[in-house]
Amino acid sequence: MSSDWSALPQVPLQPPEAAATLDAAERAALLDAAGRQRQALQALSRGGTNVVAEILKGQGTFYEMNHFPEGDVFDDQSHCQYYYHAHREDGEHGHFHTFVRRPVMPADMRPSAGFAHTEPWPEGDDELAHLICISMDSWGLPAGLFATNRWVTDQTWYSAEDSIRLLDAFAVDHARPNLAVNQWLTQFMRLYRPQIAALLRHRDRVIAAWQQAHPGQDVLEDRTLEITGYLAVDTQGWISELEVLVATEA
Repeated sequence: MSSDWSALPQVPLQPPEAAATLDAAERAALLDAAGRQRQALQALSRGGTNVVAEILKGQGTFYEMNHFPEGDVFDDQSHCQYYYHAHREDGEHGHFHTFVRRPVMPADMRPSAGFAHTEPWPEGDDELAHLICISMDSWGLPAGLFATNRWVTDQTWYSAEDSIRLLDAFAVDHARPNLAVNQWLTQFMRLYRPQIAALLRHRDRVIAAWQQAHPGQDVLEDRTLEITGYLAVDTQGWISELEVLVATEA
């Protein structure tokens, strides 16, 4: 995976919705998620551990490309899934991949049409949508978000707007590998909903531009296009922005 974010296709990433542009109910929901993810991090910290340490605990040697924990984390109630791994050399420790599977998708949601389909996509009950990657630093804290091309995760390809519909469905609510880790990830995804939506919409624009520049190719399988967009995150800054606005509405 390229470590040079400037090498991404030159399709402008429209900024995510600012806190001030969201309605009051959404700001309150994001701030609630902020509090819950903070509680999960504090619970881990009191135990002398962090998100990444708990994911890797008892998993043996941390090999690049391997999924951690082994077999991924799958919630058979919410039909959501994630795993952690590493394969980059830009100071990132590793990153999470997050998914929602077919059983909880809206009945009218269908895979995107108009692509060459030179490789099979998961179908039927095996369909899965990749939502976003969460880049983690060596301290076990989130550093950024990024979106990827289809081949990276072998997902079923859905439009950005359909994928955004699934964001509220993402939840992992059991104790494997660690309840606090699962709670943190669930709430972090909710806290960063505007940023994830912006990256997914940008992803589709990048794919469209790449297809136009490479006619006749299956852009979704092009190994030269891996990451479509990246946003650094400042979690405390984002929370503070929300807190100021929500306080004025109290």
